[in-house]
Amino acid sequence: MAAPKRGRSASAQSKPGRTLALILIAIVALTGGMFLSGHTTPRLGIDLAGGTSITLEAKADQGSALNKANMNTAVDIMNRRVNGLGVSEAEVQTQGDRNIIVNIPKGTNSKEARDQVGTTAKLYFRPVLAQDATGSAAASPSPSASGSSTASPSPSASKSGTGEKATSSSSPSASATSQGRAVTDALKADSTPSASASASSSASPSASASTAPSAAQAKLQAQYTALDCSKKAQRTKAGEGAKPGDTTVGCGEYSGVWYKYLLGPAAVAGTEVKKAQAVFDTQNASGWQVTMTFNSKGAKKFADITGQLAKNTQPQNEFGIVLDGQVVSSPTVSSSITGGSAQISGSFTQDEAQNLANMLSYGALPLSFKEQSVTTVTAALGGDQLHAGLLAGAIGLLLVVIYLVAYYRGLSLVAMASLLVSGILTYVLMALLGPAIGFALNLPAVCGAIVAIGITADSFIVYFERIRDEIREGRSLRPAVERAWPRARRTILVSDFVSFLAAAVLFIVTVGKVQGFAFTLGLTTVLDVVVVFFFTKPLMTLLARRKFFASGSKWSGLDPKSLGAKPPLRRTRRPAPAHTKEA
Repeated sequence: MAAPKRGRSASAQSKPGRTLALILIAIVALTGGMFLSGHTTPRLGIDLAGGTSITLEAKADQGSALNKANMNTAVDIMNRRVNGLGVSEAEVQTQGDRNIIVNIPKGTNSKEARDQVGTTAKLYFRPVLAQDATGSAAASPSPSASGSSTASPSPSASKSGTGEKATSSSSPSASATSQGRAVTDALKADSTPSASASASSSASPSASASTAPSAAQAKLQAQYTALDCSKKAQRTKAGEGAKPGDTTVGCGEYSGVWYKYLLGPAAVAGTEVKKAQAVFDTQNASGWQVTMTFNSKGAKKFADITGQLAKNTQPQNEFGIVLDGQVVSSPTVSSSITGGSAQISGSFTQDEAQNLANMLSYGALPLSFKEQSVTTVTAALGGDQLHAGLLAGAIGLLLVVIYLVAYYRGLSLVAMASLLVSGILTYVLMALLGPAIGFALNLPAVCGAIVAIGITADSFIVYFERIRDEIREGRSLRPAVERAWPRARRTILVSDFVSFLAAAVLFIVTVGKVQGFAFTLGLTTVLDVVVVFFFTKPLMTLLARRKFFASGSKWSGLDPKSLGAKPPLRRTRRPAPAHTKEA
């Protein structure tokens, strides 16, 4: 009788109990993690659990045309903001010529999504021409540093060991530039930050007074003088409609105090930020930061503007990082920052830093949007469809079980146990992926799970038929199980690879609900390989040692007689050569 090869593979098969123990431990650990996380059920999509529907109206007030191309660009950016991995089942689609509908499933932070989805995230680096505290803090301005933390852009690596970086300003200090001639001088030369600062610092009172400001400069000066950033209504309208090349006003909050700013034309745009991410600074105890890497064009501009600002006196040696009209920080520059990297630090929480990095990474919307309505979506229809889908899945599973019992008899126990393990792993992982990556189970995903039943059962059938082929060749069960595995393994891997490749391509080239189907199909295909290798094969090795299966009982599904097996293979000796006696 043919015996399996000795060596490493034989040694591995001699301990199938260890492999079974490992996968059972993994199942227990994942199940325990599911209960500890508090998410014991998969998060459902909007079609199954309901959610929030937001209607946004586009407005072409940023110099961009209200056309189909810009609307499609806005949809793509919004979709990446709320559905970065494509599995949270958030839907973003156009409605008519100027409306965008955003559907957010129940279980998602709808407030955070609402804040992200319509935010234009226009980021500019503007030189500071003047600044002053507003509200109650304006009554007693303090020119001295108060020690509050602000942003401090810095290169990602020191240059020649000098450690060049912008020094962080302690706090925006009130100064005489907020009123009178210094503001007028800054406005006269706002086209070039360095010239503006020089003019404001060196201009004599008589020279400043002799030159009357233009009507636009006088209007902006009056706007800056009257601006009170402690009032929300004024804060919201500050700098509204300003173009990148205009001098404008803005507001920023530091340590609970609102400051107003007079800002020069934008020197660097946020679109020139190549990458942004939220990181926690453990060395300087400055908390959460947003690190940015500029493209080549932006890096050159950033080095130029910081080099110019470093020559000026405060506050004209600061630049404001302006996000959607609000000054998020205004660091002081002491030297030119090269290297193409910077960081925004301050009083960020983790969520604030991640949201800012997310908006910068995914770009700015080409249009501004106004929230028209926010409604709650019910899941009455989706619930009925889910019930019908689960019923169809149960019927399909029952038919598969009936076929396995009728055709494979005792072997059907192995198949059903493997299906049970696969089902448990799929359910637990779906429950864990909800809070981890925002995965939501929708109707197409349920269809993907039902299709996976057939893929998983197909793998068992391939292995069982290979074993039966070996028994038909006249081998007993134990060697048949080991000899059938290499050929069945090859077939299973090729089949699952094709299914996974199809799911991956479908996931990449599609959007919306189809991605849920593709993701579920790919996940269950990977789990099929895990279950077959670490559960079905070791379990079959153990059962081959039991008398019920090894003896070839007709109820085992491996009866040699019913399979038409040949006589057992036996080793035969060669006949000894005949020796003739010599005469």
